[in-house]
Amino acid sequence: MKRWLKLTAHLGWVFALSLLGIMPMAERLGYATEQLAFYSGDTVGGLLTATFGNATELIISIYALKSGMTRVVQLSLLGSILSNMLLVLGCAFLCGGIVNHKKEQVFNKATASVNSGLLLMAVMGILFPAVLHYTHTEVHVGKSELFLSRFSSCVMLVAYAAYLFFQLKSQRSLYVSVNEEEGQSGNDSNDDESPDISKWESIIWLSVMTAWISILSEYLVGAIEGASTAWDIPIAFISVILLPLVGNAAEHASAIMFAMKDKLDISLGVAIGSSTQISMFVIPFCVVIGWIMGNSMDLNFQLFETAALFLTVIVVAFMLQEGTANYFKGLMLILCYLIVAASFYVHIDSSE
Repeated sequence: MKRWLKLTAHLGWVFALSLLGIMPMAERLGYATEQLAFYSGDTVGGLLTATFGNATELIISIYALKSGMTRVVQLSLLGSILSNMLLVLGCAFLCGGIVNHKKEQVFNKATASVNSGLLLMAVMGILFPAVLHYTHTEVHVGKSELFLSRFSSCVMLVAYAAYLFFQLKSQRSLYVSVNEEEGQSGNDSNDDESPDISKWESIIWLSVMTAWISILSEYLVGAIEGASTAWDIPIAFISVILLPLVGNAAEHASAIMFAMKDKLDISLGVAIGSSTQISMFVIPFCVVIGWIMGNSMDLNFQLFETAALFLTVIVVAFMLQEGTANYFKGLMLILCYLIVAASFYVHIDSSE
């Protein structure tokens, strides 16, 4: 028993140090993405930030799937969505509103509306397997739920691919940010800004930082259960709250920096775009990868977790419908996240 306690204490330190080690790298990742956004424009810049930021979650998920930790994958990805939509976006609105308090911050409502629709579609894909399971209405018990999850995952991947084509090719003019419109009309307030490093230097730094974050992420996954025992904290809380805080550190830093510079369209691309990418690409992709590995990962995230996701999407959709942001909206989103965090702290995962 003493030996086990000593081991779990050691894993607790490994987990904590891995968390701390990822944070400065994530900040540099955000800086490199900001530099790359000068060359790619606001829309692609936000998409790149979300993609590189989500690389950590995707690598953690694949590693956990190999280890048979399906529930950790579900909870960490769910937590990443909740963190991006409430904490990251809330901090961006709060800091941007305080710094730019003399003017009303605005963003492209069309972009926010499409993202909100995709997030609701993701909720639909995650909700039905859970409802099917808990209402005991499966045609084939134990098989229908898994079949529905895999079918829905394939549909969601197709929808996300269509969204990328729609955003970057078909209707590109719809996604011109407020800042880019001002620049085209000669009213750009950020004319004096220029990149500090070249385009290829930005790409190289992004690749290097992502690789190092991935290495530390492996230690995180391996130390989760030991840290839970050592700290006497539920695994659900670690997976939903603590892991995403680090995994989203890059998005967090980037979204705040862009909001303070009154570039809310990039901040939304980072926070909401990242949530959309996780829900419509990373989660379905993990289901498909698990299918290939012979792992029975499905979209049944359990009722408590699915309810938290559904309410979060509804709250954020209401916040975005006006196309404006201020510090009070940011504060409300952060307070909502505190309620979610407290809920998971006192929640016992029924699948454990």
